[in-house]
Amino acid sequence: MNASIRFLADEDFDNDILRGVLRRKPNLDIVRAQDVELGGMEDPTILEWAAQERRIVLTHDVSTMTAIAYARIRDGLAMPGMFAVSQSIPIAQAIADILLLAECSAEGEWENQVRYLPL
Repeated sequence: MNASIRFLADEDFDNDILRGVLRRKPNLDIVRAQDVELGGMEDPTILEWAAQERRIVLTHDVSTMTAIAYARIRDGLAMPGMFAVSQSIPIAQAIADILLLAECSAEGEWENQVRYLPL
């Protein structure tokens, strides 16, 4: 596993997916928004924190969160990356896709990109 890849799961991200990912890769560096005192914060605040901490954001919010990410990119602000995970994707597939990304990604590879899962 590439230890340099770090994730932030937004507040509404499916905890079953997170548990499955961590069950398979317990040393993966992934935090939930509510665990770093970002619970209830607005999306721009969450994305700013992720940028400062160089964490790729995991979200199910394919409308507002992705729009704010694109705005950050357009405005030249730091955006370490985002994976917008469809809520219709089977949990096992979401887990597998996140693990694949964590395993095969280089640090900085997803900077200024918004990608959609399933892959």
